[in-house]
Amino acid sequence: MRRIPLFLLALAACAPVTSNAPTSAPGAPPPAPLGEYDVVIEGGRIVDGSGNAWYPGDLGIRGDRIVAITPPGELSERPARARIDADGMIVSPGFIDIQSHSRFNFLGNGDGRVVSKVTMGVTTEIMGESTTNAPSSPEMLENAGSAVGVSQFETFGEWIGAMEQHGGSVNFGSFVGGSTIRIVGMGLAMGEARSPERRLMQQAVRESMEDGAFGVATALVYPPGNFASTDELISINAAAAPYGGVYITHMRSEADNFLEAIDEAIEIGTQAGVPIEIYHLKAGGRRNWYKAAEAVAKIDSARAAGVDVQANMYPYTAGGTGLDACFPPWASADGLLFDNLANTEVRARIRAEMEVQTEPWEAFCSLATPEGTMLLGLNLPEHEQYRGWWLADVAESMGKHWTETAMDLVLAERQRVSTMYFLMSEENVAMQIAQPWIKFGTDAGGIDPTSATGLAHPRAYGTFTRVLGKYVREDGVVTLEDAVRKMSSAVATRLRIRSRGFLREGYYADVVVFDPETVIDHATYDEPHQLSTGVAHVLVNGVAVVSGGEHTGALPGRAVRGPGWTGWENQR
Repeated sequence: MRRIPLFLLALAACAPVTSNAPTSAPGAPPPAPLGEYDVVIEGGRIVDGSGNAWYPGDLGIRGDRIVAITPPGELSERPARARIDADGMIVSPGFIDIQSHSRFNFLGNGDGRVVSKVTMGVTTEIMGESTTNAPSSPEMLENAGSAVGVSQFETFGEWIGAMEQHGGSVNFGSFVGGSTIRIVGMGLAMGEARSPERRLMQQAVRESMEDGAFGVATALVYPPGNFASTDELISINAAAAPYGGVYITHMRSEADNFLEAIDEAIEIGTQAGVPIEIYHLKAGGRRNWYKAAEAVAKIDSARAAGVDVQANMYPYTAGGTGLDACFPPWASADGLLFDNLANTEVRARIRAEMEVQTEPWEAFCSLATPEGTMLLGLNLPEHEQYRGWWLADVAESMGKHWTETAMDLVLAERQRVSTMYFLMSEENVAMQIAQPWIKFGTDAGGIDPTSATGLAHPRAYGTFTRVLGKYVREDGVVTLEDAVRKMSSAVATRLRIRSRGFLREGYYADVVVFDPETVIDHATYDEPHQLSTGVAHVLVNGVAVVSGGEHTGALPGRAVRGPGWTGWENQR
């Protein structure tokens, strides 16, 4: 078994999870002596994350732990360094974002404050869809930064350690990216992985699980992830099974082959012996909206038969990815997308496939239609005027067919060009939110609105507060207690995150205090850089990161790791 680097063990030893003895968060003052509290939250209605009905009570926090949950008033005379008046407020566990893209916020010059996340109550972010910053083969390290999945860290553990050293306002953990694992064995090539390549990939998965990954996370609509066969995915997930891994997937289709993709995900998980979690469940494209109810029925049927399959989602009708998702996957094989777009003959083949599909792939522009495809990430001065425009309008302005416009933009920009695709129905969004096995993820990274430029998907600012404001308070789609459960303990239980996700004595003090009558999102597609309101206080490991609705600048976040981490044996 590969040894965990000593510096990781030293960091881990500072954050015990099996003992209820209070400890202090990094950079925080020493915890209050016994008999005193660092923080008392009093007068609120406690929604503890279990799904049970709220009840009145007070919380006492010492160091990084909840050490007392009492009937109201019992802590009123006890000494405390700080008190939070939660009268009229809900006191809940911190929200866990199961699909975050904040990994670069926690590295280099990244803004570890993740302002848009903590101001909507997020206290833990789980990353990993498709790509991660590790593990890497020697070739990947040599070409760091030049292709999808390539990074500067050799091992998953080194990456987690680097994020710990950088610091964050939230806790952070990750699956290992399925595309990154694919690149370890196959590079960016198409084709079936043979036994030697699969052994390399399986070893990379095993080592990542021992370093704390929660499982394998794929995105099977993007190259090189969609080059992997079902059998290959079974084999790499089987390597994660002995470590308690979960298979989480952006499925091969969320549109024309939506139901078949669910079947594949279930086959991968059951054959590999791991639970199945579906990223951002949706039926994309008007012609597929009727499939949402069938998908829910399929998942319910599988669960009734004993298959552990669940899903998560964001509460919006538009998805977001790159404009290059409008091109057939083979166009990006071997990292040659820009070369192919510049080649007249190959370009003609790409356009023909965009207009009339001959192979099954997720043609985002066709599903959303050019009139429902909004361009965001245009960086060249000559293209900036088109930010926030529909692809159809850009094509008309340029005097070109929409297919040529999309190819020209990506080629000229030399990047994916972030894009929003309006694909889902509001009725289906509400119907899915009500399902008992649903959880929530932003599918976004944290943003500071004071320095943000360009447009972004509003889910980066409003996913959790939108659920609380619109779907709980305004529409009554789900109860407050069940919504909080889906935002907190449902994820912690799913991923076996220790001592988080509930308000319980001895658990880490990840706590949100919000006003149920005013909590709401404000970010829109046209004006996304607007913080949520109604979240008054957020504590991470007992340290305030939001106070009075304002970010404090504190960075008390810690790494959270999966059940296969070898460092657990060194915890007190």
